[in-house]
Amino acid sequence: MCRLPAESKMEKQMTIETTRLKIYAASQDEMIRMIDVQTDDILRKAYQEMLQGCLDHPEHWLWYVIWIIERKDGSHLGDLSFKGFNDDGSVEIGYGIDEAHQGQGYATEAVNAAVMWALQQPGVTRVEAETEPDNKASQRVLEKCGFIPSGIDGEEGPRFVRTR
Repeated sequence: MCRLPAESKMEKQMTIETTRLKIYAASQDEMIRMIDVQTDDILRKAYQEMLQGCLDHPEHWLWYVIWIIERKDGSHLGDLSFKGFNDDGSVEIGYGIDEAHQGQGYATEAVNAAVMWALQQPGVTRVEAETEPDNKASQRVLEKCGFIPSGIDGEEGPRFVRTR
């Protein structure tokens, strides 16, 4: 695993808070631990790609990092990430809430807060997301957060977009 030297780490300590949640950018060490303990091969690969994006683009660390979603009491709920910063000003968000905590509005609260933060960042013109066609719960989260269908299908399914 490639690591940045300690003196040149580009990690950004960033936290977004809502009424119930604390959403924070993981450190490089936290990301490595998450990869090491992940048993789902698809998530492990995604986490590895996020870490590699951070290492390859340290100036855009916050657009590749895993953002950890916790309740304010410190209980882990899930995570989200942006999938890089594109030249056209778009960023794509992905998210997941642990099964035991689904259906309680945490995804909507976290996604909305992250999208609001993203749209306030310089150069960001829109946030995009895609869901599997049968993932109605995720599509509902996006609708509640002001996303609209773009009419385009991505690798995972229908794409949605949110602008300022």
